[in-house]
Amino acid sequence: MQEVLGQDGQDSEFSRRLPANTAVLGEESMNRYGGYDNFPFAAESYDYNPIYSSRADVDFYLDLARSAEGKILELGCGTGRILIPTAAAGCEVVGLDLSERMLARCREKLRKQPKEVRERVRLVRGNMASFDLKEVFALITTPFRSFQHLLSVQDQLSCLRCANRHLEKGGRLVLDVFQVNPRMTYEPKFMLEAEDVPEIELPDGRKVRRCSRIVAYHRPEQCNDVELIHYVKHPDGREERLVQAFPIRYFFRYEVEHLLARCGFEVQELFGNYDKSPLTNDSPEMVFLAEKCQNMR
Repeated sequence: MQEVLGQDGQDSEFSRRLPANTAVLGEESMNRYGGYDNFPFAAESYDYNPIYSSRADVDFYLDLARSAEGKILELGCGTGRILIPTAAAGCEVVGLDLSERMLARCREKLRKQPKEVRERVRLVRGNMASFDLKEVFALITTPFRSFQHLLSVQDQLSCLRCANRHLEKGGRLVLDVFQVNPRMTYEPKFMLEAEDVPEIELPDGRKVRRCSRIVAYHRPEQCNDVELIHYVKHPDGREERLVQAFPIRYFFRYEVEHLLARCGFEVQELFGNYDKSPLTNDSPEMVFLAEKCQNMR
């Protein structure tokens, strides 16, 4: 049996004993970048999860790609949810991701695409906080909050400076993070499991229901430890409870603008959602469109 502790590592009313059939990520993986390579189920199920597959950001990124007038770099490309439609729309795109499992899934999907689409894509395994691709781009994107896996200011600045060096003059960066719900930085009810994906069926017959919860609040670090909990039923009747646990960094508007300014960017536009609506109190997202205004070494 394994024990999950509440805030500050102390046992609380929200702590519980995990069933014997629970698999949890190793400590090192849990501490950085989501741990996708140590958790095969993440790549196996990602494209069938409606939270991801039905996300309303694809057209937003396609519009930006079509107007870019040059090559595109996607940081945190994952299984190609945005990257493949971008290539299919006629754009040359490089996808960078740290997870070999997610890239393998992307390659598998690309093999089903026409030759001309495949030829527009280059995939690179690398860390978005430190990369050197030996080329420049017209547009760099960070879809679906990949930047929020960078916990330290040092990594955040390193990522943005790398992006600056890889942009041509006047090139643009899209930084995509969620807008903080203040209650999700302190309220105990979010430490209870809540279903966020009703049961879905994978192509191999496995049925999956997903819940999530916040394990711990770290307000001084602006970080929450979270769990994505997958209840899996196999065709033979076997059941598993698979837990993907990782920290996620949250940001505030002027903090992000300050980070961008320190790294040679000027914010051109800020949206509160992918319909390009303005940022308001109730906006779920903060999507920054920033232009490179000075070179970084």
